[in-house]
Amino acid sequence: MLDNEEMLIELYTAPACSLCQKALTMIRSMDTPPQVTLVNVRDDTTLYHEYGARIPVLKRTDTQQELGWPFDQQALKRFLE
Repeated sequence: MLDNEEMLIELYTAPACSLCQKALTMIRSMDTPPQVTLVNVRDDTTLYHEYGARIPVLKRTDTQQELGWPFDQQALKRFLE
């Protein structure tokens, strides 16, 4: 099992997305936050069609599991276990 420092998470987002900012703040407030790559869904038509209406969405790069909004701190912790 990876610890959070080794885990890579993609955060599907878009400019001026206040919910995305809340999700990022939640991730960064963790005791041991994972590494996060921001992915702007507006830069890719395929991503926009898949995630545009659902952002923010977190995706683990190791398992490909996704966690879509809304989620709270407990759901985030479970997702990262």
